[in-house]
Amino acid sequence: MQVGASPLWTVFPLIGNRAVMSQNQDKTNKAKTAANREDRLKAALKANMAKRKAQARARAADPNKKEKE
Repeated sequence: MQVGASPLWTVFPLIGNRAVMSQNQDKTNKAKTAANREDRLKAALKANMAKRKAQARARAADPNKKEKE
């Protein structure tokens, strides 16, 4: 190494930080993805429950109609 020459890690400081940044971004992306998935599942469950309640109300309103066996 020459006197006064700096090591490569000081010349290219961003190269060493890329892995750390991508790992941090992966964690935040995973957290966002998990939150989005939970929101979608919550909405689907709510819609399903509303549909089933409507079906139950319709069945209760028509006592003469027979259910499938």
